[in-house]
Amino acid sequence: MSVTRERLVEVLEEIALLLEIQGENPFKVRAYRQGAGIVSGFDGDIVAMAREQKLEGIKGIGEALRDKLHELATTGELEFHKKLRANYPDSFFELFDIVGLGPKKIAALHKTLGIDSIASLKAACDSGKVAGLAGFGDKTQVKILEAIARREQSASVHRLDEATTAADEILEALRGHPEVLRAAVAGSTRRSKELVHDLDFIVATPKPAELTEFFAKQPFAKEVIAHGDTKCSILLENGMQCDLRAVANDQFPFALMYFTGSKEHNVAIRSRALKQGWSLNEYGFTGENLPVVRDEADIYRALGLDFVPPELRENRGEIEAADEGTLPRLIEWENLRGTFHNHTTESDGRSTLDQMAEGARELGLQYLGISDHSKSSPQARGLDEERLAAQLDKIAAWNREHGGPRFRLFAGSEVDILKDGSLDFGEAMLARLDFAVASVHNVLNLDEDTMTKRIIRAMESPHVTMLGHLTGRMLLRRDGYAVNHEKIIDCAAATRTVIELNCNPKRFDMDWRWWHRARDKGVLCSINPDAHSVNQLQFLKFGASVARKGWLRRQDVINTKPLAEIEAWLKLPKEKR
Repeated sequence: MSVTRERLVEVLEEIALLLEIQGENPFKVRAYRQGAGIVSGFDGDIVAMAREQKLEGIKGIGEALRDKLHELATTGELEFHKKLRANYPDSFFELFDIVGLGPKKIAALHKTLGIDSIASLKAACDSGKVAGLAGFGDKTQVKILEAIARREQSASVHRLDEATTAADEILEALRGHPEVLRAAVAGSTRRSKELVHDLDFIVATPKPAELTEFFAKQPFAKEVIAHGDTKCSILLENGMQCDLRAVANDQFPFALMYFTGSKEHNVAIRSRALKQGWSLNEYGFTGENLPVVRDEADIYRALGLDFVPPELRENRGEIEAADEGTLPRLIEWENLRGTFHNHTTESDGRSTLDQMAEGARELGLQYLGISDHSKSSPQARGLDEERLAAQLDKIAAWNREHGGPRFRLFAGSEVDILKDGSLDFGEAMLARLDFAVASVHNVLNLDEDTMTKRIIRAMESPHVTMLGHLTGRMLLRRDGYAVNHEKIIDCAAATRTVIELNCNPKRFDMDWRWWHRARDKGVLCSINPDAHSVNQLQFLKFGASVARKGWLRRQDVINTKPLAEIEAWLKLPKEKR
C-alpha cells in the first residue's frame, strides 16, 4: 500500500484527538499533535525515512513515535490507531464536523449520554439532556442545534473548489469521447459562485443517446437518477448531482448560455431579444432574419451587446454595461505576480518557510508574503515578539542567500485585532514589518456597531497594510460575524487600507457582492490564499475567478504589481499608497 505524508499526518492527528477524548495525559496528546506538525513540515522525503527507519535525530520525534511511523509507512496501517478507533463507530467522527464542539465537549457527551452520532446528539438536545450537563447549558444546546441544522441544510451544497475538482475530471472524460465536438461546464460553477448545488455539463454531439449512456456508466457515477436520450443525471460519491445535456452543435452556444445562468441574467437577455422581434431559449433564436451564431459571443453581438464574461452574469448591471460598452477588462489569474498572507510551521502552517518559498517560485510568482499568526492566537501557535523577531532575521537571511531581482520573501504578520480594536503588537514591532494583515480571530459575538468600530480602529493604524478575512465566515460551517460593510469600505478608502480577498475556498471573504462598490471607492484588493501549505498557494486561481465576479480589474489588485513596483509601494507611507 502506498503511504503519503498526508496519511501519516492524518493518523497522528486522529490519535491525538482520540487520546484527548479519552482523557489521556496532555503531554502525550501534545506529542502526537506535535509529531503531526513535524511530519507535515519536514523538508525531505519523510515517508521514505520512516520506512527505512532513518528518523533518529529529528527533534520532536521520539523512539515510540519513530516506531509507529515506521509501522505505518511500511504496512499502511497502525495497530495502535486501529485499536483506538475500534472503540467508536464511524458515525462518532461526524461529531467533529459540528461547529463549537471540541474534543472535551464531545468526550463529555459520549461519556455521560452515550452520544456517538449526530442523530443521537440531536435527540439529546431536543429532549433537553444536553442543557443539563455541567459546562453546557441552554445557550450551548441551542447553538449545537443551530449548527446541526446548518449542516443539514448544506448537505446538498458544495464549495467551489470541490465542484471545480469534480467538474475538471468529468469534463476531461467527456472531451475524450470521439463523438463529442464541444464540451463545457455550465451553471454556478462556471459563474464562480462560492457555493454550488449541482454540476451542469453541455456537450455538442451528433449522437446524444450514446453520450448519455457513456455518462451513466462512468466510474464517477455512484447512482443514476435519470437517463434519457439527451439528458442524464447522476450522483457522485460526495452526493453532488451532475446533469449532462447532449445537444446538436448549432444548439451548443444557446444551451451553454442558458444553463450557465443566472436565471435573472437569462430573463433580462430574453426580454432584450423579444424587443428585437426574436424569441430566445436553450435551443436557439426563433423569428425572422435570424443571425448566424457559432458561439456565445455571437448571441450577445446579435442583441447589440458586448460579450459578458460568465462570472458577471448575475443581472447586477452587466447588461447595461455591455450595452454601453463599459464592461471592465477583468483580472486574469496570469496577472498575479505574488501574494501575501501565508503561514509556515512557525505558527499553524504545514510547510516550512523554505518549502513555501520554493512552492511560490515553482508557481511562477515573484514574491511571497509570510504572515504567521500573532501571540493572541495560541490555538495557532501564534508568535510573540521574540519569535517574530527571529523569523524576521531568518527571512532577511533567506533573501540574502536566495533572493534577488526575480524573487523575494516579504516579512509580515497576521496581527490579531484585539477586542478594543488595538493590535497584538506595539508600534516598534509593527514598524519592522514589510506589511501587516490585521484580522479578527476571537470575541466574534459583538454586535454590528461594536465590531465595526473595532475593525475601523485597527485600520486607522499606519502600520496595517491590509484587512484580513473581513467577516471571519467559514462557508457551510460558520456565518460571518456582524459587520457594516459600507463603513468598512469607506474607512478603507479614507485610510488607504487594502482589503483582502481571502481566496481560501472555505472563506472567499470579502464576499464578491461588495467588491464592485469597493472598487468604485478606490479601495485596493489583495488576493491572498491564506495558505497553510505549499499546495494551498493554488487557491490563487480561485481568487482570480472570484475577483472577476466582483468586477475587479488588474489595476484594482495590488499583487498584480511586479516585484520592483510592490517593493516601492510597500515603502511608501500608507497615506500615499
